[in-house]
Amino acid sequence: MTGIYAIVPSIVATGERFNLRFKILTTPYEVGWECYTSRPGLRSPFNVSPRGIKYLDNVYDGDIGEIEIEIENRRSKFSNYHGVFFNDRRKFGTVYDLSFEKPGIHFIKVRYPEKNIEAITNPIFVMEEPRFRIFWGDLHSQTFFSDGLRCPEELYLFARDEAFLDFFSITDHSEWITDRQWEYFCAVTNDFNEDEKFTTLIAQEWTDNSFGHRNIYFPKNTGQIVRSGKDSIEKVYEVAHHYNGLVIPHHSANVSMGVNWNLAHDGDVEKLVEIYSVWGSSEINAQQGNTRPIRVLGGEKKSQHVIDALNLGYEFGFVGGGDIHDGRPGDDLHTMQGKPDIYRLLYRQGLTAVIAEKLTRDEIFNALFNRQCYATSNVRMILQFSINGISSGSFLGNPDKLDFFIKAASEVPVFKIFLISDGKIYKTFDVNKRECELKFEQLYSGEKYFYVRVQRVDGELAWIGPIWIKD
Repeated sequence: MTGIYAIVPSIVATGERFNLRFKILTTPYEVGWECYTSRPGLRSPFNVSPRGIKYLDNVYDGDIGEIEIEIENRRSKFSNYHGVFFNDRRKFGTVYDLSFEKPGIHFIKVRYPEKNIEAITNPIFVMEEPRFRIFWGDLHSQTFFSDGLRCPEELYLFARDEAFLDFFSITDHSEWITDRQWEYFCAVTNDFNEDEKFTTLIAQEWTDNSFGHRNIYFPKNTGQIVRSGKDSIEKVYEVAHHYNGLVIPHHSANVSMGVNWNLAHDGDVEKLVEIYSVWGSSEINAQQGNTRPIRVLGGEKKSQHVIDALNLGYEFGFVGGGDIHDGRPGDDLHTMQGKPDIYRLLYRQGLTAVIAEKLTRDEIFNALFNRQCYATSNVRMILQFSINGISSGSFLGNPDKLDFFIKAASEVPVFKIFLISDGKIYKTFDVNKRECELKFEQLYSGEKYFYVRVQRVDGELAWIGPIWIKD
């Protein structure tokens, strides 16, 4: 045993019953492949990729005694472990019917006294009457049909049952998928979509190195496949308009596969940008303070960062994604691979937080379409950002003064909060606390947009915004 990974909902009402989900961790190990196996399981025909990586697991499958759950100074014992498929001996657990009576930010401790192992959950924001919830997901993952690991069913099961995600999308390289396989991808995605439990979105990746890679997301139960080489960037936008879909560029700052912002943009469907993934952060360049610049395939190229697009007037909200190829959406282990070296130069994956009332396909997609979301480096940080009561991802008109509100909470203390405007740092706040609220007022001086970057003491990051100001 090496640790515990424990997840709770980010927002609950006072007195509302909720569940805590956890898994007991061990040192990552390779899982072999075999042709004849009872899926879903660990051993799979799709556990080795053409990139030379192998499927890894890190959930403990040995004997274990009771763990302790500490909530508001109340302790309880738990030993009812389970697996996620038939004959799975790995130690997962679900603690049911927990609740808080006091509003505010709360945390829960999960402890295994015999090994002196302890974990703290992500923060829980307890409200009297929540008007919204925060749902967590990964919008970007490949399968064995292209250059990833595992089949679509295995990825959806992992995202739901092992990474504890609320929503997930497979966005495989469309150039490697036949029309019949696309029908299968859509069918599997629809099969796993279940209101109030787990949301899936039909999606694909248009892989063009001239215009940059674009992920395309569809709001309903079908969509049209488009392929670079055959279909132009104009066709991508046309299909997105036809299906009322979304187009999201990613790893924009990369030299080899990045995005020249001057070549193509359609703001009616291109409302979001993947600011962070395993590639690193495309927000700003290393000289501007990027702590996770892209280091592979030529590194990063100036003028292709997200800040450059915002300065051009592009109205992008932020998402975090995986772009993982190791078969573990939401909980990657690719940096544990010894070879090839490219995987050691990648970072942990990103996640997207969606702010919505309910966990349904319509609610999740509409929230994304309206930029009601934010990005993190795979940490479930609670973030809120508003100006004059207008929330992130929205527009503010004709202000005389600006009343800022920033809220951040994390199980690992927040180190710094950066308020960025028009390509430069507007204000920096030293925090060094697990939760904080910032309220301050400034005169309006013609700024066009503001967004917030948060850095924890362990280096993990989150981005929320922007808010645009229209004169």
